[in-house]
Amino acid sequence: MTQPEENLKNQEVTAEALAADAIAAAAPLTIEQQLAAAEAKIAELTGQVAQAQDQFLRAKAEADNTRRRAQLDIANAHKYASENFAESLLPVKDSLEAALAHGDGATLEKYKEGVELTLKQLVAAFEKGKVQELNPAGEKFDPHKHQAISMVPAPAGIAANHVVTVLQKGYQISDRILRPALVTVAQA
Repeated sequence: MTQPEENLKNQEVTAEALAADAIAAAAPLTIEQQLAAAEAKIAELTGQVAQAQDQFLRAKAEADNTRRRAQLDIANAHKYASENFAESLLPVKDSLEAALAHGDGATLEKYKEGVELTLKQLVAAFEKGKVQELNPAGEKFDPHKHQAISMVPAPAGIAANHVVTVLQKGYQISDRILRPALVTVAQA
């Protein structure tokens, strides 16, 4: 048989096979075949449901773990929030204790020098902790930053509703007031 004849025969066999498949597909399935097809479909869908449940459980577990980790991080942040600030205050305490321990033969000059050095340490600790001093002398009165103790007649050079005297400095961290400055304000 030549090559073209063989190709023609293969095409005929393929055409016959396709025709047989088409007839089988058009013919109604038996109950056993329908049952087998339904069982196969049920098995496939059951596998898909099991896979979806597994993915859901894994996602839920991951979300729970993330929530727990976040809660632990928040608890630790609250618990240790002042740790850095407290560390910067330790040298101040050490200086004060040293001054008291060596105070027997110290002169007033030595005490003053020690207090000035301790104040510098405290100011450095405040800067490190981002605590800012509010000394509003001559500024316009701001009820969010200042607490007016009294109003006094406006002295020369100070406009009405401006701070005349600062009785106690105020402090803030970023935009939050820790303690308002106690002031007297010029009357209108």
